[in-house]
Amino acid sequence: MDFKKLMNVIGPGLLMAGAAIGVSHLVQATRAGADYGFSLLWLLLLAIISKYPFLEFGPRYAAATGSNLIQGYRKMGLWVYWVYAMITIGTMFIIQAAVTIVTAGLAEHLFGFGWSPVFWSSVILAACILLLLIGRYPGLDVTMKIIISLLTICTVAAVAIALGAGTVREVLVHEPPSYWNLAGLAFIIAFMGWMPIPLDASVWHSIWSNAKEKQTGYRPSISEAKIDFNIGYGSAALIGLLFFVLGALIMFGSGRSFSASSVQFSAELIDLYGTTLGAWSTPIVTIAAFVTMFSTTLTVTDAYPRVVSEMIPAYDGRKLSENQRFKIYGITIIVVPATAVLILTYLTGAFTTLVDFAAGLSFLAAPILGWFNLKLVNGSHMPEHARPGKAYSIFSWMCLLFLFLFSLLYLYWRFFVG
Repeated sequence: MDFKKLMNVIGPGLLMAGAAIGVSHLVQATRAGADYGFSLLWLLLLAIISKYPFLEFGPRYAAATGSNLIQGYRKMGLWVYWVYAMITIGTMFIIQAAVTIVTAGLAEHLFGFGWSPVFWSSVILAACILLLLIGRYPGLDVTMKIIISLLTICTVAAVAIALGAGTVREVLVHEPPSYWNLAGLAFIIAFMGWMPIPLDASVWHSIWSNAKEKQTGYRPSISEAKIDFNIGYGSAALIGLLFFVLGALIMFGSGRSFSASSVQFSAELIDLYGTTLGAWSTPIVTIAAFVTMFSTTLTVTDAYPRVVSEMIPAYDGRKLSENQRFKIYGITIIVVPATAVLILTYLTGAFTTLVDFAAGLSFLAAPILGWFNLKLVNGSHMPEHARPGKAYSIFSWMCLLFLFLFSLLYLYWRFFVG
């Protein structure tokens, strides 16, 4: 593939990575390593592996049909459409709030203006709205290509130095706490819910793929779309693993734990890097972490209005002009952030609880969305040549079974044991 064609293909996967490399990595993965050492590594890897096929089905369907997954859900039946709509409406406000409050904490740590997390959240969301309404998809695409690498470099350096400090043996010999209890399982569900990204992103990816096609006039083949997806998903998975290792090497067994305050959590997170790289790195890492979380907030702020602007015409199959879609986008991009700020006004003091709740909802919805995606790409609405092969389908069903059984285990423990 030549460079020009590669640039026409790459984009949606990086947007997915930008949405992924945020709360799940900076907050959940670091907390998992800090609280449980390496004992949750197998679950991190299972989350990455088990979500892969269902997220890959988004760009696969877009490349094969030129449509997004919401349009595909509607073809499967009205009940599928409404189940997806209820999952989206039930989670989008809390997810927007969760990613924004982390960004707000880092902003206050970086600038030190003395502003409250809610005020910072309002400022950040206003900035995101302006950027998206002015730049639309091309602006988002270029922005994400520029900023994805910065935190990666800092995190790789921090992990390498931490490994060189010889703390691995201490982590291995220290007895981790049991996670086979209600509190442990609740955290595991929250940890896996957004690691490396919730399954909602398969829908976002398919919509971004359509937008990329409109921008370039080029529809990638399935193999080309998979290259873009693998770059984005692989980056998100690798960086999630690095944050997990960093939390384990620096904090596990130290008696330190993360604060429930977003501002304090941000300070503690940045201190992880200062401990390993040295005090000189603190300003650089703070900027990198803030830019990364801002990119997550930006992509999430863009994703839900796009979803709503696709859900409305998909319901009855009507055709909307680009201006009509943009009006729906413009209304939603105000309503969702405004509601998120309202949520934060009442829940800002329970930062980690808010994040855990939002991530837990995403995990419990994962088997449903995974089943929808699997049925869609193997059904009559998918061209036969584009459907997954037999081995890949078997692997996908195994992944779906794992997501389903783990959700049942949590619900059983939550209501009958805990």
